[in-house]
Amino acid sequence: MYNTEKFEKGLEDLGITLSEKQIGQFLKYYEILVEWNSFMNLTGITEFEEVITKHFLDSLAVVKVCDPASAGSVIDIGTGAGFPGLPLKIAFPHLEVVLLDSLNKRIKFLNEVILQLGLDGIRTIHGRAEDFARDQNYRESFDLCVSRAVANLSSLSEYCLPYTALGGRFISYKSGKIDEELAEAEKAIRVLGGETENVVKFNLADTDMERSFVVIEKKRHTPKAYPRKAGLPGKEPIR
Repeated sequence: MYNTEKFEKGLEDLGITLSEKQIGQFLKYYEILVEWNSFMNLTGITEFEEVITKHFLDSLAVVKVCDPASAGSVIDIGTGAGFPGLPLKIAFPHLEVVLLDSLNKRIKFLNEVILQLGLDGIRTIHGRAEDFARDQNYRESFDLCVSRAVANLSSLSEYCLPYTALGGRFISYKSGKIDEELAEAEKAIRVLGGETENVVKFNLADTDMERSFVVIEKKRHTPKAYPRKAGLPGKEPIR
């Protein structure tokens, strides 16, 4: 029914090997995404090959900067329709994954995908990043924090670094033009206990779409004052 040649080529380029079962889970994920997208706004991208490239392969491209196989726990902040957390869970089943989003209808969609794909060791949280970062069950508890959320890097760092364990990493998925945004975020990254470890720019598989990964290592505990109350990190980024 689906031509998975492009997907398999993209996976090969990333050095990822998936079983038939895992490929099937991605296809089922695609079908549920399109079905639910018909009555709620999850994504503007629904054509099969575009979802493969711009959602699935983009999510998995994080292998360019880290080895998910060596991580134990991952939190995806502002996960939306599940990217990148769900593709990472499918490709690396051992990961303990938490998907956080502020919109309850998205959480219902994610729970349906998890159920239909038969995934274990993954759960969803409905709420704001600023609130759960103060919960000791989540604060500084994750080896890896990832986010494809659309927010400036300073705000994103305030959302994400409080969840990242000492010695862990926060990886932000960004478009190609990142230099100015990164320079503006350096103070926030430092204040929140992080240090920029690496920036990798690349083109998305078989496209001219420029992408970047900003890899931030958690070097020090995030001060108790952060994150600030809900709404402030976005309105008044640390400068």
